[in-house]
Amino acid sequence: MSEIFIAGHNGMVGSAILKILKSRQLKICFEERKNLDLMDTNQVESYFKKRNIDQVFLCAAKVGGIKANNKFPANFLYENIMIQANIINTAYKSNVKKLLFLGSSCIYPKKARQPLKEDYLLNGKLEKTNEAYAIAKISGLKMCEFYSKQFNLDYRTVMPTNLYGPRDNFDLESSHVIPGIIRKLHEAKINNNSSINLWGTGKPKREFLYVDDLAEACCFIMDLEKEEFNEACGESHNFLNIGYGKEISIYELSKIISEVVGYKGKIFFDSSKLDGTQQKLLDSNLLNSLGWRPKTHLKEGLIKTYKWFLDHQ
Repeated sequence: MSEIFIAGHNGMVGSAILKILKSRQLKICFEERKNLDLMDTNQVESYFKKRNIDQVFLCAAKVGGIKANNKFPANFLYENIMIQANIINTAYKSNVKKLLFLGSSCIYPKKARQPLKEDYLLNGKLEKTNEAYAIAKISGLKMCEFYSKQFNLDYRTVMPTNLYGPRDNFDLESSHVIPGIIRKLHEAKINNNSSINLWGTGKPKREFLYVDDLAEACCFIMDLEKEEFNEACGESHNFLNIGYGKEISIYELSKIISEVVGYKGKIFFDSSKLDGTQQKLLDSNLLNSLGWRPKTHLKEGLIKTYKWFLDHQ
């Protein structure tokens, strides 16, 4: 019986996809990092030879926020390119016909018009604060595009907006916006701090999507017939944006999180710290036209995320 391989099954997105596929009672395979190093070509090829894989969800990646991206750009570039290249090329060599690659909205040019359409890829300079990660993701996207074209495969890419939810990274040195603010406000509440400083000016606007909604979108897209997916994408690209459809300033976000966490103190912003891109909102009309919509409202998702954080302290 053929299997579906999830690369990155322990991560935030991979675990959410795993939950959906298990509910469908499908045959799934995955491996712990200690047993399978996805940056090791020989290990990846050996694993595929032992299995009967016909679909791949490529969710594995080295991820992090502005601070981590600035500090370790070489690691972000090298590790992500190696993971992607090993899995995509090995999937091709193993006759895997269908693969879904998880991209990132940071691939779009820093000064692109909002909302961001799929056609804007490679039309301008990238945001410097996560350039290495973006270049790696663009490489993976293009590998899927060119392998599909040259070898008549069905390797698709999805471009999610900023994600949050259970299993996120709450380490203050490497976290993204939402888990970082949750952790800071929670600790401020526990320590009875009357005020707290958050990174940047609070002015940038971001779009946030709950991870379970993304997982459903990934499975929805993977279930599409090849012709239906290609028709939705058009001739100019082979990927689809997945967004929430609304944006919010980091300042307004921090107010909602303070309500969820129960922090009563004052929130200040340290404008000496980098903001990153000032605005990021995806145009998800192509995916919406196929019938998919997100289900989880921001505050509802934040409540679920904070509960998971408390349960896994």
